[in-house]
Amino acid sequence: EPPPVLDPNQARFRLFDSITTMFRSAAQTQPLVLVLDDLHWADKPSLLLLEFLARQISDSSLMVVGTYRDAEVSREHPLFETLAQLSRNQSFQRQSLEGLAPADVGEFILAANGSNASQNLVDAIHSHTEGNPFFMNEVIRLLVERGELGDSDSVDGGTPALEVPQGVLEVIGQRLSRLSTECNDLLTTAAVIGRQFDFNLLGHLAEGIPELGLLGMVEEALAAHVVQEIPEAGDRYQFSHALVQQTLLEQLSTSRRVRLHAKVGEMLETLYGDDPGDRAAELAYHFAEASPVAGSDKLVKYTLLAGERALAIYAHEEALGHFLRGLTAKGIDIQGSMLVPDSEAAALMFGLGRAQAATLGRQQLDVAVSSLSRAFDFYAEANDVAHAVDVAGYPLQSMPGHRVAVELMARALQLIPPDTPESGRLLSRYVLVMGMEEGDYLGATEAFDSALAIAQRTGDVALEMRSLAHSSMVDNWHHHRQGTIAKGLRVIELARRASDQLSEVSARFWVGITLLGMGESEGAQPHAAAMLSTAERLRDRYWLATALWLNEAASVLKGDWQTARAFNERGLLVSPSDTRLLGTRILLEHETGNVIQGDEYLQRFVEALRLVTPGARFDYASAALIIPVVARITGAVDQLPIAESAAATVLSEVTATPAVTSFARLGLGLMAVLRGDAAAARVQYISLEFDSGSHFTGGISDDRVLG
Repeated sequence: EPPPVLDPNQARFRLFDSITTMFRSAAQTQPLVLVLDDLHWADKPSLLLLEFLARQISDSSLMVVGTYRDAEVSREHPLFETLAQLSRNQSFQRQSLEGLAPADVGEFILAANGSNASQNLVDAIHSHTEGNPFFMNEVIRLLVERGELGDSDSVDGGTPALEVPQGVLEVIGQRLSRLSTECNDLLTTAAVIGRQFDFNLLGHLAEGIPELGLLGMVEEALAAHVVQEIPEAGDRYQFSHALVQQTLLEQLSTSRRVRLHAKVGEMLETLYGDDPGDRAAELAYHFAEASPVAGSDKLVKYTLLAGERALAIYAHEEALGHFLRGLTAKGIDIQGSMLVPDSEAAALMFGLGRAQAATLGRQQLDVAVSSLSRAFDFYAEANDVAHAVDVAGYPLQSMPGHRVAVELMARALQLIPPDTPESGRLLSRYVLVMGMEEGDYLGATEAFDSALAIAQRTGDVALEMRSLAHSSMVDNWHHHRQGTIAKGLRVIELARRASDQLSEVSARFWVGITLLGMGESEGAQPHAAAMLSTAERLRDRYWLATALWLNEAASVLKGDWQTARAFNERGLLVSPSDTRLLGTRILLEHETGNVIQGDEYLQRFVEALRLVTPGARFDYASAALIIPVVARITGAVDQLPIAESAAATVLSEVTATPAVTSFARLGLGLMAVLRGDAAAARVQYISLEFDSGSHFTGGISDDRVLG
């Protein structure tokens, strides 16, 4: 069946999880080794996949071996952060590869060339290559070509005119100089194309050279081991090493290199037509290099296409780079607020906002919304309603305390006639914006009623289901628990008919967590189990972690600590910085007497909290309650100032939802008890009385604290 429509971040998690599952399954048949060479050339999305895979294979018969050049990995290099993440894994090992020892160099020469070398030559080669196999191979090739390999007098004093790495570049340069001038010219053009190049493209660029002549030059380069064929890739070749390509490029003047890039770009345009598909990034690269002579128009055009293509395949970091490059080429201040000048810039800004939403995470959604707002401003000013609605309706995450899309949604609703399908789509999303971002339950209810009326009048079942799901979620955060359950059950019914796994997962969570909060753990258990089963099929990071969290909570209420801990472990593998899972793990360890482990998870919780922008958010509300609960168990009150500050942060926001406020006030009430502060207890008692009813939240009930 077709996969459900997910937002980009969720869809990428599904892709990562699918790939990881494939490798784990393959390793069940027999032990498997996966080798990744030249990781210093990997892009950020690929490295994130590697991090994801590494977290999931500790209990499998799969070993991943990665190689990279440490000299190329600075603190700014994406691999630097990946290595830091991998080093936290207990099964991670790092092995520095030193050069071959002097005793091994003679054996290497014998294996490479079939002849013995004098000790002077062996010592000289080792001295100037430090035993690096690639460097040695290049030196040996040159000596063979000169007929000097067995001549000890040729290296008198043991100091050939070679240095590392510049000496190796000189060696490669000398090898290239032995090729014909025509072959070198052709290879220079190929080097501008890239490490890999296509024979047909090369033929189009090499004007005036007949095909047989072109083949002769390529065969000349193959014989010299400067290039090599790519197996099973037709007429595609690659340079035998990146340093060969680099040496050819360094021989070019800036002016000639720029013009060659322009020529390559124009020829690729001719070959690919108006829809370059996967090759858009290639075109963007060449026109970026050619911009001093070709201008920025084509650079911007293909950068936009490349960015959209990257978003489509979940390469969010790559997309971010493309959109930033395009906007910079147009001279637009990324952090500014001025209206963008044209539709192309607005499209780039819309792409930037979506890439930022996927890469910056929920902690910095306001940055993404700023970019989306600038795109929206242009479309609204140009009366391009369709694009404006697309921007406003983009499914950003909505969570209590995250005030990011209120103004954008309100303005979008003014652009379209009421009671239309488009307004229904926006109103459905406006339910979340009003109820969770603004804390306005009345406004959310009005938006829900309008969206539901449009859905029922037009027979739009998907809109009805989405509106019910959003309203069910808002009901929970505003303590309208019966509304959450009634609407959630209706969504489950509709979702099962429509095979809509995403809607079913969401509804089962809100019904399940609400029933747990009302003390009806037996009723919640089937929803928790069904949610996890569906979330595992869905492969969505957020909902899988959420399902595991719900099942953990249900297991805790049954006193099944071992099962609860197993659910939590799985959840933290999926989402290591999830404050919900870290919070319940803190309580689980302390409640079962594991103080040291509990404190370790508390430290991780505090570190994760620093990533969250302060506000009336669940993360801060959790800190306000969980830390006092731990202090109640252990008697240690040194962390209470963190909880007190978190509670103050939540209560200072007028848009805080009742559920978030209750967490904060429960924490303050418990702190008053711990400190024997009757005045503070009296203040919180008055507030908490309204929530009386054994509402279970975050490890302790309202009535328990009231008592």
